[in-house]
This record gives sequence, C-alpha cells and structure tokens, in this order.
Amino acid sequence: MSDRLNTVSNIWITGASSGIGESVTRALVRGGHRLVVTGRRPEPLEKLKALAPELVVPAIADTTSKDNLQSIAATLESHGNLNMAILNAGTCEYLDIADYSSDVIEKNIQTNVIGTARCVEISLPALRRTRSKGLPAALVIVGSSAWWFPFARAEGYGASKAALAYFAQSLRADLATEGIDVVLVSPGFVKTPLTDRNDFPMPFLVTAEDAAERIVSGLAKGHNEIAFPKRFTWIMKCLGALPQPLIDRMAASMARKSSSKQETKE
Repeated sequence: MSDRLNTVSNIWITGASSGIGESVTRALVRGGHRLVVTGRRPEPLEKLKALAPELVVPAIADTTSKDNLQSIAATLESHGNLNMAILNAGTCEYLDIADYSSDVIEKNIQTNVIGTARCVEISLPALRRTRSKGLPAALVIVGSSAWWFPFARAEGYGASKAALAYFAQSLRADLATEGIDVVLVSPGFVKTPLTDRNDFPMPFLVTAEDAAERIVSGLAKGHNEIAFPKRFTWIMKCLGALPQPLIDRMAASMARKSSSKQETKE
C-alpha cells in the first residue's frame, strides 16, 4: 500500500500555468493537498491560487534559470515538509529537415532536460529533509511516450524525452537506498495548448483533465511508471520492439515536409 497522497501532502508542480500541469494542480487542490505552483507568467498562477488561497502558493520562475530557481528554493517548504515534486515544465519544437538547425535541438534539450535537472537540484535537498523524518518523498518527472519510436521532425523533442526517461530511471536507482521514489510519467497525446498547434493526426487523444486523473491515480497507487492511454502506449512499445530495419522503413514512410512549431508549457 502506497503512502503517497494518502494524507495531505506538500507538493511542488512546475509547468503549472496550462495543460497537464494546470489540470494536475486542480485535481490535487480538490484532494486538499498544499501546493507550490511554478510557471513563468504570474497571471495563470494567481488564478490557481484563487481556487484555494490557503492551499496554493505561486512561485514564479523560469525552470531553465539557476538564479530563478534558487530564488524560490525556500518557498518549496512554505507549507512544511516537501513530500513530492512534479516536474512537468517542458517544450516541443519540431525540426524542419530542409532547414536543419541545431538550435531546435538545443531548445528542446535546454527546457526539457536541463530545466528538469535544475529543478531536481533545488527539490532534492528538501525531499531528503522530508525522508530524514521518516515521511514519504517522491520525484515525479513528466516525459512522453514519443521516444519509443523515431518520429520524423521529432529529433529534438524525442531525444529530450529519451534523455528524461534515462535520467529518471538512473535517479531511481541512485535514490532507492534513501527511500525517495522516482516516478516517470509517459503520456501519449494530450489536448493542451502545446498539442493544439500540431498539424498531424493525434490518435487516442485524451483531455488534460483525463491525463491529470490518471497521473494522480497512478501516484496514489504507488506506481513508479505511469503511461497512458494504454492502447497507444502498448502500440508504441510494440513498434519500438520491431527489428530496426522495419522501424526505419516505417519511420521514413511517415516523414513529410512541414514547418517547425513551438510552444512552452509554463
């Protein structure tokens, strides 16, 4: 039986301004949990605070900035012992191979990987203090199921999410002796401002509210791997297990010319 979310927990959520982060925040507020919410824009965070001023503390920061994050480090324990950090902030920029630019790769890696790693840097000491008191502590890293198959135009995005998966699983091994859980969340397509810009079919699309309920439910059940929707993630895993020459042919057949698009979860 998992101790996660069984009682009122103190939780930090990044990328809380919209999409999955906003919906997870709303779901946790309904559960009575105390939250520190981070994004770059103050207005959406203030709207979340208005849901339950006694439960929600805005902490404005750019997760790629060490200085910004250090300025809010003390806030993470404003409600008491930090029980969980949900690191959800990220971006997606697609690569137009006809106009190849390493900048696209850099932007995905900088936000999705370096930003997440910097958030671990300020949350891990707080989680360790919580564990030293015998209380539950967990790091939750929101990645994507995209890295299981080499989609065209996703060189930067997919590589960043593959890096996040390895990062999370390595952290899980290193932190196991300390009793700090590391959870990897791998969603399929979720309807958010980020995916609204996609100009291609998105099979098994789920709402941000549905995604939030699946994430919160998985956390409460003690799962360390949360992937959804199942029909999509199983298909992706099966495709990724095919012989490489077949994967290469399938991926090449899906390639097409397209312009790059970007938006950042805040």
